[in-house]
Amino acid sequence: MMRDDMRKEDRAFFSRSSCKEPGIVGLMRIVSRGYEDDTQFDPDSKYYDAKSDPDNPRWLMADVSYQQKLKRTISLTELKAQPALKDFSPVRRGNRLSVLPVSEADWAFILGLE
Repeated sequence: MMRDDMRKEDRAFFSRSSCKEPGIVGLMRIVSRGYEDDTQFDPDSKYYDAKSDPDNPRWLMADVSYQQKLKRTISLTELKAQPALKDFSPVRRGNRLSVLPVSEADWAFILGLE
């Protein structure tokens, strides 16, 4: 997704996931296409990944800009309880809040929950 689909100027949700209440907490804008994270190749970095191949890197990153904080956290639990979001990638079993596509309809619905 980061390498092939994410584009400069795309909108994105900012979410928290390793916390007591995972959920969407803000909005951001993508300011660069995805590019390889060089730390994966640096043996002195805590992010070093010996299995990552420079010709096919496992770890990518993109630059983002802050847009706004939401008035409240829209929790993953709340998102999962919405029938209108049954096809929203992060609420499907096995997916996480991470880099996943969001349809215009899902984007509008989620912001309407705020």
